[in-house]
Amino acid sequence: MVYVISQNGQPLMPTENHAKVRILLKSKKAKVIKTCPFTIQLAYDRTHYTQEITLGVDSGSKHIGLSATTKSKVLFESDVELRNDIVHLLSTRRQNRRTRRNRKTRHRKPRFDNRIRKEGWLAPSIQNKVDSHLTVIRKVHEILPVTKIIVEVASFDIQKIKNPAISDTEYQQGEQSDFWNVREYVLFRDGHTCQCCKGKSKDKILNVHHIESRKTGGNVPNNLITLCETCHTGYHKGIVKLPKTIHRGMQFKDAAFMGIMRWAFYNRLKEIYPNVSLTYGYITKNNRIRNCLPKEHYIDARCISGNPKAISDGTVYYQKKVRCHNRQIHKNSILKGGIRKRNQAPYDVMGFRLFDKVKWKGQSCFIFGRRSTGRMDLRLLNGTKINASVGYKNLKLIEMRKNYLTEQRKAG
Repeated sequence: MVYVISQNGQPLMPTENHAKVRILLKSKKAKVIKTCPFTIQLAYDRTHYTQEITLGVDSGSKHIGLSATTKSKVLFESDVELRNDIVHLLSTRRQNRRTRRNRKTRHRKPRFDNRIRKEGWLAPSIQNKVDSHLTVIRKVHEILPVTKIIVEVASFDIQKIKNPAISDTEYQQGEQSDFWNVREYVLFRDGHTCQCCKGKSKDKILNVHHIESRKTGGNVPNNLITLCETCHTGYHKGIVKLPKTIHRGMQFKDAAFMGIMRWAFYNRLKEIYPNVSLTYGYITKNNRIRNCLPKEHYIDARCISGNPKAISDGTVYYQKKVRCHNRQIHKNSILKGGIRKRNQAPYDVMGFRLFDKVKWKGQSCFIFGRRSTGRMDLRLLNGTKINASVGYKNLKLIEMRKNYLTEQRKAG
């Protein structure tokens, strides 16, 4: 499928007539503006004939499924992988800033927390994913004349997931009901007994230990466990090992994200595009099963678009959202002599940047690592290693890096 844009930048219906496209490019009546997906722009004026195209959006916290269809044909399908490192990066930044203040400005007077959050404020991790949803939809509109958008939203009853038998007033009585704080609840839950030695150390001082790092796991009860001070100190020194039966309980990050994001995303989408509507997950699942389709994000999006029987040529675009810059330029640990060594490669190495799309031995891949000597680590977007050390002279640049890396695949 070749996507076509008019002379004034308006998207037209795509074409599968590759011979005609070659003639237009050779006669300079069109030019290539994007290689993946392959898109051309006409250099002459023509009539704008379009069909009704519906874009189905399978929103999610880790992946987005997109499918633009007519009643009979699939015009575009993609699976977009979102970033999930925002919480970790912000926590690391906060940690480094605090240690820097302690080293550099210990004398500084404390400031009042007088910042005011704007109306409609979302946590940065959620805001990033909402923005990503809007961006990938905008990119589809740039190459196709979409007339209607249908978005799948989902609501999750987290209390019901934890306890399927919950009902009525039990919703108002959570785990920490009648407890002063989380620590008191965790100690009561564990019977005021060390969950490692079961009291064999005879240490009466009890601590509340984070199973996962506080930075990413938080202070929720299912990430906390009771340990005596002997076991707690020994664990952090590497002397004591926790039993294998100790692990974090169920996590609800994705469900919480969808609960917060769905209306913020849907309302923002309605402000930008005129014809937007909703559907729900159980309807999508029913359509997919009834039409005997496999479970994939882009297949769900095709069902959401209302045209599950639309014929596809098997082409799927896999996209991956990557960070724009690496702002973490110092190591957390300090070298001998108090030296903080830069832990960041130069912006440009022998004319190549991180995540550039290149061709090596006839295969398209991406640069995932660079060395100052000019050796490059080549991989596919799914992590498949092509070659860990290729000389830059053997590479041909296809496309400079972008915020969204795109790879063409055949549906499996």
